[in-house]
Amino acid sequence: MESELVLHNDNCRCKKVRWKVQASISVIAWKCNCFDYSMRGNVHFVVSRQRFELLGDSDQFITAYIFRTHTTKHTFSKFCGISSFYTPKSNPDDIVVTLTCLDPRTFSHVEIRNFDGKNWENFYNQSGIALQSKIHSTN
Repeated sequence: MESELVLHNDNCRCKKVRWKVQASISVIAWKCNCFDYSMRGNVHFVVSRQRFELLGDSDQFITAYIFRTHTTKHTFSKFCGISSFYTPKSNPDDIVVTLTCLDPRTFSHVEIRNFDGKNWENFYNQSGIALQSKIHSTN
């Protein structure tokens, strides 16, 4: 059963990085216990890259931090430092959006699941996170 899709328009704190994403009104968000995410308090969900679009001249205000494997690409505003979206290791062809950068009133339900990033490889295989952006995709 497919959930209704909503267009979310959002931005970072300084509003220099603006974007829109078409996502379900009911999402599964992930809270990771790895060092980086737990320090930042990042809770996020995965969307198909085709449903994500940077707006205006936002790309000139973005910089990135790339982890060891060169798969994860954390993008953040050069001005306010907020990472409102990024390319994840779990879904490198997709985009992860930070839940707190979105208006909570546009969701009917958010289920937050814990991701054991300290044991990434084992938990990745058990979690099904790689399928998350595929659950609600349509042609």
